[in-house]
Parts: sequence; C-alpha cells; structure tokens
Amino acid sequence: MSAICKRPLSSEYMSRFEAWLGDSGIGVSVKQFPSGTRTAGDAARAVGCDVGQIVKSLVFIAAGRPVVALVSGANRLDEGRLGAAAGLPVTKADAELARSATGYAIGGVPPFGHATEVPVFMDRDLLGHAVVWAAAGRPDSVFEIDPKRLQELSHATVIDLADRHDQLRFPTRAPQGRLPRLRRGDPSG
Repeated sequence: MSAICKRPLSSEYMSRFEAWLGDSGIGVSVKQFPSGTRTAGDAARAVGCDVGQIVKSLVFIAAGRPVVALVSGANRLDEGRLGAAAGLPVTKADAELARSATGYAIGGVPPFGHATEVPVFMDRDLLGHAVVWAAAGRPDSVFEIDPKRLQELSHATVIDLADRHDQLRFPTRAPQGRLPRLRRGDPSG
C-alpha cells in the first residue's frame, strides 16, 4: 500500500478538479498517491481496496458525441450495452478527444466536473459497494465516495455495462457426459 502524499495542496499541486471540488462545496476530499493510480489495478493497490471498488471513467463516442462510462474496475465494458443506451456506433475516444470533452487526460478523468456537458452512464455493479474510489483529475489522485452519491453528482444513467461474455469463456465446472477411458498400453495415454 502506498502512502498518501502529505504535502500541502498549494496551487502548484492542486489539480483543476480539486479546485472545482473546493468551489462546489461537495465535501469530497482527494487523496494523492505518488506511486500512481492510472489503472484500476494501480488504484486498488494504492488505496488498499478491491479492484471492483475502483471506478473507471472511460470516454467513448456514441452516435457521434462524447459520453463517459463509469465502470467497475473488475469489469470490461460491453460496447453493445453502452450503444443501446447512448446510441450507435460506439468507439473508444482517443486521448485528444477525451481531453477536449472532459478537460482531463486519460488515466485521470473524474466522473463529474467535466469541461463540457457529457452524458454519463454508470455500471450497475458499482452500486453493490458501500464505497467506491474514482479518479480526481490526475493519474496519481483519487477520491472515495458512496456510489449513490456518485450517481447523483455525475447525473449518471445507471445501466448494466459489464461484458458478461468474459465470464462465459472460462467454464466454472467440468464438462458433462462420459469421458473415454484410456486402455493400458494405449500410446495416447
């Protein structure tokens, strides 16, 4: 587990998102981890929580406009499900478009406080946790929040966004039916 940076939040170190939080009066505090929180795995290790409690803020283009998908760190996004709610076609936004739509670089996109009005869609699985951790505008900073409050502040539409096909690729039990018996001396055995 990484230590939280204890240096004062002077304007030199304060991100635009932290400044926005301060002005908004939301009451969320940002924690900085020098080892980084760019990926869900990095963030979970830094915070000391389950990867499912990490909120991935993913920027996509749906029906020609930018949207943000808030997905549990344990899940892969199903683009078809996002498209059903946000419009088709769905493609992942490149770094330049993600920054112009949200005001933040990939790896630090917060779930709200964006530079433009961006529709937000939230993975229903996030509601299964008492608290979740989301990016705070920089690749080394996150904040803790109740998922219902996250939905409220991001004005997110809650839908099932998880790709359930990943779970089908790995059987959880042995195949049914009889397996052929090998005979003693059989060269294939």
